[in-house]
Amino acid sequence: MLDANLKTQLKAYLERVKLPFEITASLDDSAAAREMHGLLQDIVALSDKITLKTDGTDARKPSFTLARFGEPPRIRFAAIPMGHEFTSLVLALLQVGGHPPKLEAELVEQIRALDGDFRFETYMSLSCHNCPDVVQALNLMAVLNPRVQSSVIDGGLYQQEVSGRQIMAVPSVFLNGEPFGQGRMDVEAIVARLDTGAAARDAAKLNAKDPYDVLIVGGGPAGAAAAVYAARKGIRTGVLAERFGGQTLDTLGIENFISVLETEGPKFALALEQHAKQYGVEILNLQRAEKLIPATTKGGLVGIQLANGATLQSRTVILSTGARWREVDVPGEKEYRNKGVAYCPHCDGPLFKGKRVAVIGGGNSGVEAAIDLAGIVGHVTLLAFGDQLRADAVLVTKLKSLPNVAIHSGRRRPRSPAPTARSTA
Repeated sequence: MLDANLKTQLKAYLERVKLPFEITASLDDSAAAREMHGLLQDIVALSDKITLKTDGTDARKPSFTLARFGEPPRIRFAAIPMGHEFTSLVLALLQVGGHPPKLEAELVEQIRALDGDFRFETYMSLSCHNCPDVVQALNLMAVLNPRVQSSVIDGGLYQQEVSGRQIMAVPSVFLNGEPFGQGRMDVEAIVARLDTGAAARDAAKLNAKDPYDVLIVGGGPAGAAAAVYAARKGIRTGVLAERFGGQTLDTLGIENFISVLETEGPKFALALEQHAKQYGVEILNLQRAEKLIPATTKGGLVGIQLANGATLQSRTVILSTGARWREVDVPGEKEYRNKGVAYCPHCDGPLFKGKRVAVIGGGNSGVEAAIDLAGIVGHVTLLAFGDQLRADAVLVTKLKSLPNVAIHSGRRRPRSPAPTARSTA
C-alpha cells in the first residue's frame, strides 16, 4: 500500500510513539476493505507499539478505530486516509500514542474541561484541502477529552449515507446526530462554539489590553504585510481577524505570488502568520470587528468594538478587510449555498459522482473546475458570460476535447434589483 519512501518517513515519525495502542478494523469483502487492510498492515509493521485486530463490529465497513489499551476507542476512520488526509492519520497515530500536541496549554485545559458528551461525525473527501483542519482538530479533542468521539467518513466511500443526510459540501460536521457546521474550522473555533462561557472570558481579556500603536483589521496578505512593516518600526502592533490568512485559506493553489513558483493556500497563510509573529505582532484571531469608534480628541485613541462586546483601542487603525468569493447574484444562491451550490470542485466534486452539474464562469478558474469535474461527474454544463471563454487557450482546448462537457457562452450577467428610493423626511 505504502511505497518504500513513505514507509521510511512514517517509520521515523512512529518512533515518537510512547504509549502502546491498538488498531481495530471492521472489514468486509470489498476492494476498499482489502486496501484498508493493506494500509494498516504496513503501519503496524513499522512500530512495535501498535497492534492490529480485524474483528471489529462497527456498522460502517470498512473502517478502523485507534485506542490505547484499556480505553474505549474515540477515533474512527471510515475512510482510507490517503491524499490530503494522510497527515491526519499520522497525527492521530502519534497523539493516541502519547506524543504531545502542538497546542497552547490554556487551550488544552479548555478542551479537557468541556462539559458534555460530544459525538462528532465529519464527512470529507480525500481531495479536500479544507477538510484536514477539521478532522485533525476533532481527533485531537477526542485524544484529550474522553467524552469526545471523532468519526471521519469519506463521502466518496459512503455515498448512500451522504445522500441520506443530504450532504452536498465538505467538510460537513454532525454533532450527536445533528448538523454542527460546514467548511473550514480549526480547533479554537470549534472549542469556542462548545464552551458557552468562552466569549465572555475572551471579551474580559481583550478589554484589559493596553492600547496599540497600530491595530490592523483584517488578517489576509495585505493585513499581514501592514503588520510586518509596522512592527519593524518597533511599535506595538496587533492584527484583528475573523480568520488569519483570509481567503487564501480556501485557495488550493497559488501560482502568482512573485518569487514563489507554487504553494497551497493554507501553507501560504501559515507563512504569513509566522512572519508576523517573528516581529512580535499580536494576532487576535476569531474576532469580528463590528464598529469603528472615532477618537474624541485630536491625537486621541480610536476604538474598535467587537462582536463579543469587547472594545480595543489604538492610536492608528488600518482597515484591510480583503475580498470574498465572487457571487453570481441570482435568487436562491445564498439559500442553497453548500446545499447544491458549491465553490470548490476539488473538495465537493466527489459528492456529485455520476451526476449532472453546471459550472458558472469562463475564466481559468471556471474552465479548470469543469475539466476536473468532467472526470468525476456524469456531465458538465459550462455557462460563461461574454461571447468567448476568457481562460487560457490550452485550457479551452482541453475542455472542448472532453465528451461529457457542453459549453454555453454569451449568457447575460444577472443584475441586482435597483435600490428602492427612501424618503429622508
